[in-house]
Amino acid sequence: MAATNGIDSQAGATKNLKIFAGSINYSLAEQIAKDAGVSLSDVEIIRFPDNETFVKIADSIRGADVFIVQSACKQPNEAYMELFLMIDAARRASADRITAVIPYYGYARQDRKDQPRVPISAALVAKLLEAAGANRVVTFHLHAAQIQGYFDIPVDHLEFSPVLLAYLRKTLDVSNLTVVSPDTGGVKAANFYAKELGTGIGFVAKERCSGSEVKALNFIGDVKGKDAIIIDDMTSTCGTLCAAAETLMQHGAKSVRAAVTHAMLNEKGLARLKQSPIKELIVSDSVPMSCDISDYPVTVLSVSELFAKAILRIHNNQSINELFHHS
Repeated sequence: MAATNGIDSQAGATKNLKIFAGSINYSLAEQIAKDAGVSLSDVEIIRFPDNETFVKIADSIRGADVFIVQSACKQPNEAYMELFLMIDAARRASADRITAVIPYYGYARQDRKDQPRVPISAALVAKLLEAAGANRVVTFHLHAAQIQGYFDIPVDHLEFSPVLLAYLRKTLDVSNLTVVSPDTGGVKAANFYAKELGTGIGFVAKERCSGSEVKALNFIGDVKGKDAIIIDDMTSTCGTLCAAAETLMQHGAKSVRAAVTHAMLNEKGLARLKQSPIKELIVSDSVPMSCDISDYPVTVLSVSELFAKAILRIHNNQSINELFHHS
């Protein structure tokens, strides 16, 4: 099969390949299927009056290689239940292999037992996916890469870095750029980007006052007269990003941008961004936007082609190692 929409020539055949979309991020799933050179397969998803979910796969998938795309965001409990039901339906319809494609892995931040009598929710989700009948998982920029160890089935962990690096190299003068982590936990990721771009690196020490309030304490690095790019994995209220940006400006930064993989922006976060010195927010389309960003400079980079390449390589039993950076 010839390369399609930028997909490499190693794509191979798409015989028996079926891609289904959950309801949470349908537009991304639709574009993934298009980039993979197939049409989305039909599935009926109904919410009953009592809020139970009903799923029915429209066509025969006996012996098919099934990929189900669902981001577990916005309403993660509903999203996961819908995904579990789709997986179970595919298993009972005799699919040959079922891969859960999860651009945003909900509950990833609950990845350890950090206080008494609490669950490890990220691990429980992994077990539920396996129990439902998933044979494989493709996910994207986990909050903690160690979550892969919660699974007893193969997990392919894609990264935003190939897409984001291409954009930064194309649009910014990297010779005057400093990559910044907004906290100590993100230094490893910031260091990766700094090495790839050949730039300096810095990080902000922060104190979290509450779930949505953050106080930046200090900055380590050099941003005087430089353009700064803050790298983070996710944001919703933008407290960490905006506190870090204010600190960078106080230390003489020429400009500040932010790049976030999963942007679950709410109105509070958007209002903060508008009042902050951040001149551009760069995000992926792993989650759909839930607020109006028309009057703020948000650049959305699609990861559909990255997922399409992964799906085609898995379908044709080819290595996908080059598609992602192991953190």
